[in-house]
Amino acid sequence: MDSDDRFTPRPIAPWFIIAAVASLLFMGFGVVSFVMHIFADPNAMPLDQRAAYLAEPTWVKIAYGVAVFAGLGGTVLLVMRRRLGEWALLVSLIAVLIWLAGLILVTPLRENMSANDLLVAMVVSALTWTIYWFARHSRQRGWLR
Repeated sequence: MDSDDRFTPRPIAPWFIIAAVASLLFMGFGVVSFVMHIFADPNAMPLDQRAAYLAEPTWVKIAYGVAVFAGLGGTVLLVMRRRLGEWALLVSLIAVLIWLAGLILVTPLRENMSANDLLVAMVVSALTWTIYWFARHSRQRGWLR
């Protein structure tokens, strides 16, 4: 196959809508998780979770919010087969990487996180990258207008 053939428009794959809706559900779950996080009562948390919550800088929370809301908007656009969805998902990916960096680099936050919390953050980052890659792939195939 010629390398230029990779990017010629092709008929939309039958699995596209399934993947787009699954991406939308994932980002929707992220928004719900973010809202629950922002409105959580630290006094009702176990001490280790409270310490991590209180150690989280505002810029990490902002990155989290940008990641999930840009991701939700991007996946809505992806379901609608709009090219702008790719850009929104790129913003989401950049924001989730800033969020992950904050979790790792802010010492008081990192020291109060469990290994499971860090693993979940890494999986979320990987899934966000995968969704962005899917949007990019879809645009390259001519599936987005």
